[in-house]
Amino acid sequence: MRGIRLSSLKNCVVYFDFDNTITPFDILDDIISRFSIDKNWAAFEKSWKNGKIGSGQCLKGQLKSVRINKKDLSRYLAKIKIDRHFHKLFDMLKREGIKPVILSDSFTSFIKPVLGNNGVKNVKIYANTLRFSGDRLIPSFPYKNKNCPRCAHCKKKNLLKKEIRDKLIIYIGDGLSDVCPAECSDMVFAKSAGRLLEHFRKTKKLCLAFDNLKDICDYFKGLEG
Repeated sequence: MRGIRLSSLKNCVVYFDFDNTITPFDILDDIISRFSIDKNWAAFEKSWKNGKIGSGQCLKGQLKSVRINKKDLSRYLAKIKIDRHFHKLFDMLKREGIKPVILSDSFTSFIKPVLGNNGVKNVKIYANTLRFSGDRLIPSFPYKNKNCPRCAHCKKKNLLKKEIRDKLIIYIGDGLSDVCPAECSDMVFAKSAGRLLEHFRKTKKLCLAFDNLKDICDYFKGLEG
């Protein structure tokens, strides 16, 4: 992990995870547990966390139990608040000419409304997609790596696109789906008590822990001196 100075930020690409990074909790997990008609989702979650299945198989299995229509989903998402320091961090990056990118193993149908409701616009998002069939959610995974069954969305593939070659990659995340892209990044911020931080500490790789996005704002602000 290379060190940085504020003056080098113009040559950076900053990637954010969404759930429990930009948001204070995991929206996808909450939707699954809150709107499922049974507890089958828990077995899929356990198998995924134990590495027995990939996140695509996990999500397909879990969403089969979810029952929610568009109107009720919109009503639920309208109540979600993002980390209140995201706007400050977003503006800081914009001043340096940096457009942040969101890489998520969740779904654009959840992410875009939450961002819009919180006044966040013009952010590039790479995530899974879904469609409604009545009150059922049917997922699809446009960014899946066919050669890797681990992730529904291959964040690593989108993180390493040709146009960002020779740029400093900064990754901000919290969970298991962030491990692959974080390991390919130059600088990693891992949320406290998250599986990403646990992985980096277990493998003795360098990262910076954060409790909320204020910690990252303060870090970049400290580079101005």
